[in-house]
Amino acid sequence: MKITTIRTQVVGLPNDEPLAGFSENPNATNPIVTLRIGTDDGIEGIGVTYFGGRLTGTLKRAVEELGALAIGEDPLRVEAVAAKLAAAASGAGPGGILTMALSAIDVALWDIKGKALNLPLWKLLGGGRDRIATYASGALRRGLKLEEAVTAAGRLRERGYRQAKMQLGLPGVTSPAREVEQARLIREAVGPDMDLMCDINQRWRVEQAIDIGRRVEDAGAGLYWLEDVTAHDDYPGLARVAEALATPVAGGEYLWGIVPFRHMLEAHSVDIVMIDQVRSGGISPWLKIAGMAEAFNLPVVSHGVPEIHVHLVGAVPNGLTVEYMPRLFRLFEEVPVPHNGDLVMPTAPGLGLKFNDETIRRFAVA
Repeated sequence: MKITTIRTQVVGLPNDEPLAGFSENPNATNPIVTLRIGTDDGIEGIGVTYFGGRLTGTLKRAVEELGALAIGEDPLRVEAVAAKLAAAASGAGPGGILTMALSAIDVALWDIKGKALNLPLWKLLGGGRDRIATYASGALRRGLKLEEAVTAAGRLRERGYRQAKMQLGLPGVTSPAREVEQARLIREAVGPDMDLMCDINQRWRVEQAIDIGRRVEDAGAGLYWLEDVTAHDDYPGLARVAEALATPVAGGEYLWGIVPFRHMLEAHSVDIVMIDQVRSGGISPWLKIAGMAEAFNLPVVSHGVPEIHVHLVGAVPNGLTVEYMPRLFRLFEEVPVPHNGDLVMPTAPGLGLKFNDETIRRFAVA
């Protein structure tokens, strides 16, 4: 089998929020680069990548230029293709647009491999379990009004979610007391039995994270984890927070490639390792990072794209839960749907995904 074609498209997806109905910015769009890799056997693999900013066109071009180097290669030799492409653009790495472009190609190659072997990706990767926990994400963002966030939290509870994520590090004029109030009211809205995660998105300094984190604990919010509490590469600072709090600290979504995870793990910076399939460089490096975390006796969780991450978190023995974020849902004909708080593993070969051609035509960006 040989790679014969590379096709890309930028799609500007609406910034809606279907889980609870409140969007921070309903007029915004999420630009996504789609990829289709064709083969001489007629098997097509798909991938996606995104930058979230004005360089999306540049990212699309990077996928095309790297993909052109893969023409004629055997798509089943994923590591060989990745090595060739990385070597061709080594001066642009190891992070940034190079890694994001490699990610889309790596994902599409794994999709081809699963289809060629007639296996869903999670089974191809080891088949750790047939279902995996998932948590609602994106519905309780910090940009919502307090009453909107509380209402949205109640809706998630009513809709049967067993895990959900909120955000602190509130915008505008805030204080530790205001942050604690947000956590306390959302905890009341979701009830005592829901696992409630909290994302800070690097908005606190180390001393703030320790101070507010302790206050939230004292208020009885009972957080499942605190995520990205301070600068992602302040490994000693993160370790100070993790040591000071009873609440587990999660982090890793902002790290690029494999090596930074080694530094984070060696510094004992986090209790839960979060891996972003796009920033890590695709499925291949994601699995290597998960294995590294397993060696440190730590669980792994995903960031975004549950359509792909369901396979990865479900395949590895230390997979904990999948972030159920609906940002890309419109892009596919069908996506995994939670049942009693879990995602059931897909049964179709490869990723088990098909692009929704009508969505791509409707929201295509010239």
